[in-house]
Parts: sequence; C-alpha cells; structure tokens
Amino acid sequence: MGDPRSIGKKYSKPLHPWRAERISSEKKLVTEFGLKNKTEIWRLQSKLKTFIAKARQLIAAIGPQADKERTQLLSRLARMGLIAPNAGLDDVLGLKLPDFLNRRLQTVLVKKGLARTPGQARQLINHEHITVSGKTVSSPSYLVSLSDETAIAFVPGSNFANPEHVERISTTTRAKQVKA
Repeated sequence: MGDPRSIGKKYSKPLHPWRAERISSEKKLVTEFGLKNKTEIWRLQSKLKTFIAKARQLIAAIGPQADKERTQLLSRLARMGLIAPNAGLDDVLGLKLPDFLNRRLQTVLVKKGLARTPGQARQLINHEHITVSGKTVSSPSYLVSLSDETAIAFVPGSNFANPEHVERISTTTRAKQVKA
C-alpha cells in the first residue's frame, strides 16, 4: 500500500513548458548558482510566491492580528537576510529569485571562500563535510539565516578541516584575492 504519509510537491511547474525566454533565464541561474536541475528554481519560486502573496494579503488587512502577522513575516525575512531589519511590506513585494538563491548554503560557501565553485560546494555539502551551528547539513538548498552564516565550518573530523589540505590552500588564496 505504501507510506500513509503522502508528501505533496513543493513546487509547481511553469504553465507553458517551451518559452525560450524562461528557459534561457533558468539555464543562466542553473549555471551561475550550480543548481542540480530546474526543480530547485521552481521550489524557490514557489516559496517566493508564497511570501509575496502573504505580503499582499497583509497590506490589505487591518486589525491587531494583521499587525502581529505583519511583524512576524518581516522579522522572519529579516532573520533570513532577505530584507533589511527596518524594511516594510513593499520590500517583500520587491524580492526576486536571486535574493533567495544567494541565501542557499551552496552559494554562501562559495562567497565565504570555503569552496572554489558552486559545484564543489554542492559536493562538500552532499558528502557531509559542512556544519552549520555545529550540526551537519547535507542539503545544498538549506537557506542560511544571518545568525547561522558566521557558524558555517567544516566538520572537525573531515579532511577539509585541515588548513593544509590541497583544496583548502587554493580556496584560501582565492578568498584573499577576492578581498583584495
């Protein structure tokens, strides 16, 4: 019979499958951010649409419950690093897909200089060489909050934890070049 817990899809496919403009823009995102496939884009688009729909709903709503939900939404997005702490609902409406893609663990590793390429970052995460706040994370699509960004490191028992590792030497020199 199968598992009684039916897990639904977390995304919806594009309405029209063969639009050249959409296909080319998705292809650029896949290569730039080192995504596995376009499903990862669609998943984040669905999450973005959910936040935007909630913001539109809260703009029109009045009352104490609406105020409470408004502050919760804004504080959640601010903790995730998607908007500024003093931002309003208009800023939520201005969010774009690259804002979410920049908060993925895979992208943050490249920006911090712990990996040379998004592909290498994805491999390090999948092979459980990365910890976030002391917990091993094996999902490249993990959205890193601002507080967790400073707590990203290699697993202590990993070969990559050694600063003299061949790949670490090349990433530290690259990180110094990017800062300069």
